[in-house]
Amino acid sequence: MIYVTRREVFSASHRIYNPNLSDEENFKIYGKCSNPNGHGHNYTIEVTVIGEINKDTGYLIDLSQLKNIIRENVINKLDHKNLNLDVEFLKDKIPTAENILIGIWGQLVDKIPNGKLYSIKLYETENNYVEYRGE
Repeated sequence: MIYVTRREVFSASHRIYNPNLSDEENFKIYGKCSNPNGHGHNYTIEVTVIGEINKDTGYLIDLSQLKNIIRENVINKLDHKNLNLDVEFLKDKIPTAENILIGIWGQLVDKIPNGKLYSIKLYETENNYVEYRGE
C-alpha cells in the first residue's frame, strides 16, 4: 500500500458554544473560545489517500486531481466563512475541531476516484490538531 497526502489551508471563524447552556456554563467549558463575537483560525488540513499504484500512470492518485477535489468539496465551502452560520454540513453542530473534521470527512469520503480516503488531519493551530480515519 502507498499513502499519498495533500495539504491545503483555509481561514474561518467560529464560536464554540452549546446553545442549550448559559454564557457562564459555556465559558466554563470552552473558555475564551466561547466569546460571543467568535474568533478565527488559519486552518491546515492534510488529506491522505491509501491504495495501490496504477501501473499505467505510476500514480495512486494524481495530486492535481486530489487538490481540485479538496478545494471544490472543502476549501470553497469553509474558507473565509463563519463555521456556525455559513457552512451547511456543520449546521446544528458545535464547531469544535473534532466536529469540523468529521464534517470534512463526509464531504470527501465518496469523492476519491482512485484508492480510498485513509485519514484527514485538521490543524487548528501550530500546536493543536485532530485526526480522523472514518467510522
